[in-house]
This record gives sequence, C-alpha cells and structure tokens, in this order.
Amino acid sequence: MRTRSSSTQSEGNFLPGQGGSSEGGGGGGGGRGGWLNGKFQKLFRRPGGQDSGNNTGNIPGNNTGKIPGNNTGNIPGNNTSTDSPLLPSSPERPPSPEILQFDQILEQNRFSEASQQLIEREERLFGENPEAEGLQGHEEEVNSLAADYEALERLIVQTLKQSLSLNTGEVSTEALTSAVKAVYQEDEQDQLWKQRDGTPPGWRASGWRELHDKTVTRLIKDHMRNPSPPPADQVQQSSVEAHVCSMGRQLLADLQLVVGEVKTCYPTDVNICDFYARMFHQNISARLKKIADFGLEEKDCTFLLRWVNEYYPGLLQKPELAGDISIEPLGKLLSEELLKPLEEQYLSIKQTELMTYIRCVLEREEQKWKDGEEPKMEDGYYDSPVAYDIIQFIHGMVTLAEKVVGDLHKARSITSKLDTLMKSFKLFQDEVVKKNQSNGKAFIKANLGSVQQFTNVLQKNGHLFQEDVRIKCLSVLSDMKESAHTYLLSSVHVALKPHYGKLGTSDWLNKPEFERLLVSIQTQSEELQGSKESCHQELMCQFHQEVTVEYVKRLLKGRVKLKDKNQQDKACTTVKDDAESLHELFVKMGSKEDWLKEILTTIAEVLKLQELPAIQMQVASLGIAFPDLSNKHVAALLKLKTNISSADRKTVKETLSDALRETSGAGSRTFFSKVQVK
Repeated sequence: MRTRSSSTQSEGNFLPGQGGSSEGGGGGGGGRGGWLNGKFQKLFRRPGGQDSGNNTGNIPGNNTGKIPGNNTGNIPGNNTSTDSPLLPSSPERPPSPEILQFDQILEQNRFSEASQQLIEREERLFGENPEAEGLQGHEEEVNSLAADYEALERLIVQTLKQSLSLNTGEVSTEALTSAVKAVYQEDEQDQLWKQRDGTPPGWRASGWRELHDKTVTRLIKDHMRNPSPPPADQVQQSSVEAHVCSMGRQLLADLQLVVGEVKTCYPTDVNICDFYARMFHQNISARLKKIADFGLEEKDCTFLLRWVNEYYPGLLQKPELAGDISIEPLGKLLSEELLKPLEEQYLSIKQTELMTYIRCVLEREEQKWKDGEEPKMEDGYYDSPVAYDIIQFIHGMVTLAEKVVGDLHKARSITSKLDTLMKSFKLFQDEVVKKNQSNGKAFIKANLGSVQQFTNVLQKNGHLFQEDVRIKCLSVLSDMKESAHTYLLSSVHVALKPHYGKLGTSDWLNKPEFERLLVSIQTQSEELQGSKESCHQELMCQFHQEVTVEYVKRLLKGRVKLKDKNQQDKACTTVKDDAESLHELFVKMGSKEDWLKEILTTIAEVLKLQELPAIQMQVASLGIAFPDLSNKHVAALLKLKTNISSADRKTVKETLSDALRETSGAGSRTFFSKVQVK
C-alpha cells in the first residue's frame, strides 16, 4: 500500500508532490499510527521534565483543561512551584495554538487546511484497506467525512465563482489562493487513488481540476451573457454594436483583473491568464457566430468584421495584457467559413461605392469641359481635382478595408475594375482632343497633372492594387501622356515646319537660318506653358526630342552634297554648333535630355572623318549606344559624303551589323526608329 510521504502541504505550494507544513500546524507523522501515537503521548511527561507532547495541552474530553475536582487546574500532589524538589527548573514555554474544528476552519476560508484535514482522515480510514466497501464499523466516520467533503466542495466552488469579484471585496485573494491550493491537493489525492488497486468511495468527488475549469467557464459565460451596460452617452449604435461593445468592455475589465490579481492566487507555472483568455475567446466566438448566422445589414457587417479583425486583437495586445496572454494560439474569433460571406458582402459593397465615386468625378469633369469652363489655375498652372480626389478615396477605402477584413490581398480586390474606369478617363481625353474646343488645351494640360499623379501612385503604392490591374492602368496612362504631348506639340510643329524645311540644305550651312528656327522654338514654347512644373518639364523633354528627330531626318534626306574635306569640315562644325545651341535653349526651357546632344555630335564626327577605320569605329559606337540605328540610316548619312565609295559604305554597314550582333542590342535608348528614311 502507498502512503503519502507527508500528510501536510505548505500554503505556498500548489503542485502535486511538493511537501511542507499545513496551515493549522497539525502533523500527520510518518503514517496512520504516527497520528494516534502523537495524540496519546501528549497526555504524559517523561522523567526529567522531557515533554513528549504538549505541556499545556488539554486532556481529551475535558473542555476546561483541568482535572475534575481540582480548582487550581493542577494534578493533585503535583506542586507547580519552581521551588519544588520533584521537578527540575525549566524555562517557561509559550502556549500551543488553539486547535480549530473543521467547521471553524471552513468559516475562516482556510480551504487548503480543511482539505488537508480531510485527506488525513481519509488516509486513516482507507489507507490500509483501499476498498471503500470493506470498512465495517466505521459508517459514522465515513458519513461524517463524506458530509465534510461535500461542504468543502460547495464552498470552493462558491469561491471560484467569485474569482472575478476580487476588486469588489466579495472574496479575498487569501480565500481564492487557499481554494486553488485545495483543488491541487485534492487533485493529488485523486492521482493517489488511481495508483492504488482499490476503488475510491462513491461520495468522494474526483476530477477537482475539471471542477475548477467548469466553474470558471460558467463564470465567464455568465459575465458574457450579462456584460457591463454601455455608457449613458453612447448613441447611434445598433443593437449588434451595443452588445458586442459591451462584451468588449467586460472582457477588458475581466482580463485586467485576471492579470493583475487572480494570477497571484495560482502557482507561477500555471498559465491561468491563457486559460481565462481561451475561455473568453471561445465564449465570445460562439456568441458572434450566432450574430453572423442571423444575417447582417451593411453597417453591422462592417462593424462585426472590424471588431473581429482589428478591435479584438488590439484589445488583447494592450500593454497591460500582452505580457501574460499568448494571442496567436487563440486564432480568429470566427472561422473562415463564417467570415467569407461577410467579407464578400462588405467588399462587394465597397467596390460598388468606389466605382460609383470615380464615375461621378469623371462625369463632373467632363461636364465642365462641355460647358466651356476652364480648369482652375493653381500657382500658374491648370489643375484638375480628378486624380487627387480618386487617389484619396482609393487609399482611404483600401486602407480601411484592410483593417475590416484583416487582409490586404482581399482588401485591394475592390480596385479590380479600376482599369476599366481608367479607360473611361482616356476616352474623355480623346474626346477633348477630337473636338479641339477653345478650352481643350487647358483641360489637356490639367489632365497631364492627373496622369502623373495616377502614375506615381501606381508605381510607388502598388500594394493598393492587384498587379494585373496596376499594369493595365499604367499602360493606359502612358498612352494618355503620349496623346496629350502629341496634341499640344502638333500645332507647334506646324508653326516650325517652314524652318525645318531649311535644314540639310545649302541654306542651312548659313547660320541665320538655324538661328531663326531657335527664335521660333522659343516663341512657340510659350504656348506650351500652363501645365504643372514637372509635367511641363516632361513636355519640354519630348519637344526637345522631336525637334532633334526632325533635324536628323531633314539632314539624312541628302539634299546637300559634301564633296570634299572642306565642305565636310564645315558641315561638322555646323552640326556641332547647332547641337550646342539646341541643348542650351531646351535646357533653359526645362529639358533634361542631355543625350540628344551626343547624337548630333557623333553624326558631326562621321561627316568630318576621312579614314575608313575611324568612320567604322564612330558608327559602331553610335550603334551600340542606340541599337535602333539601322543600315539605312548609315547609308543615308554616308551618302552626304560624296567622296566615299559604295564598297566603303558597305564595309561600314557590315561593321555596324557585327557590333550590334556582338552586343545583342545592349543599349537601352531608342531614337533612330523615329527617324524615317527612304
């Protein structure tokens, strides 16, 4: 038969197998016989003044602690004076503590001590005979023990039910600590019964840990069923919002109490905070499931999703709770099966709202154009609210949707039809170009600002959009910018056409002709003012490139023949001077396209060079920098030099082909593809 190594446990020890002394100081000795021997030894003294028990203890059955008939309370013939020769003198001993009855211990909420007493009584009755049915003649003791166990269990359950009332004074931390310790002691006794071959008595409550868990679970259920009422000033909340918010307030208050006070009543190695959090989580989850199954309107659907994905996790992550509660194992309050229809309902509504808003913005802008209005001027340029309004709306809606559904990938699905609306924006611009009304250029200049803003957002904030939608929108915007530049520059090129006609002719070699072109360019550029500074800069870059393309195209037409080295040197000087003048003018107007100057300078060098290897090297260098340079371009350029043979021209073209083949068209810039030659 297995007996307990110690019949008592310290109030500070909660885990099975940890020994100590009991709250009342009662000892169990080394076994059942030890307890009886200890009691009888207290009635007698050993010779020489050695006390075998308790010097001032009472004789059993004598409530006054005195021998009947002896008014002084001393044993007849026993002189207690220090002068007595019968007893040696000894120091005065302090009185022993009062031994309390079981009921008195319960009244003082000393549950762990009461539990220890019952375990000792149980061991004395059943220790040698573990079969509960084998006890004969001890029925009264068994019944008394059963009744005391029932009383202990009732009071422990009552105390556990008040765990979340520590801050109201309904129960003390000492009482809860003692009740928790008693649960662990009884659980240890349960394990001892399981290790024996006998059967525990039917009246003995087993599964004390399970009893604790069920009691706390019922307590949490009651708190969530009747949460704290909403504040008096809480208005404009639906019944769903009010109820869920009340549960949230109750949850926060209860968990703060658990972390701050209840935790101190449990052993340090018991994750009681996680247990409470898990029980609250399961209870709230069940209640929200019923709400979700009921069917929700848009407002309640949004609120419930946001509470599940944002507010509830945020509550558990509060600094005063985060260190004691493990959030990740809890998971979501609602399953994906329940969340999916709510998310689809919410995202569908928000997508419709977004599309409707964008259409309204575009229609409003189109109506202004139709009415002959001009866009508002802001800091010297035409400004359109289209991009700003739409971008702000998209950003706000996707950001909010991410919080509501808890997933950016899902949230950005509301922009899945944005490319369709971007095409509508392009159709509006195409209509403006086609109609060419008096306010058309002003609107196109304003649109350039919107195109740039949209492009920047799609490139720098791509997380707001699905990737395929983002790419489609960027393509539409690129077409819109190109279309706008073409529209604004077309009238300028018409005005410059007479000057373009002089390029590449004998008159071109005379400086005044090109200088008149520069003056005209500067004059026409004033008509291009009115777009946002960064957009105007892009327009000037495009203008610079198109003028350079026109210059090279006119030169390669071959209307001038350079018969000798002198003419070729003069042509080289002219092209270089023109390149420098164009560069200076367009830089002044805002262009950043320095590389255009390099093209004209290289062409000038080809015109000047006389040795075939040098010409080959220069052409190969130009082809490597601009892989769209073709043999047709090289042939047209070399034909300007009438002193170069057909064989030499063929050799130079072969050199270009070899260079392009070896570099696999590594250059990134394109230019000559825009220069058409026959």
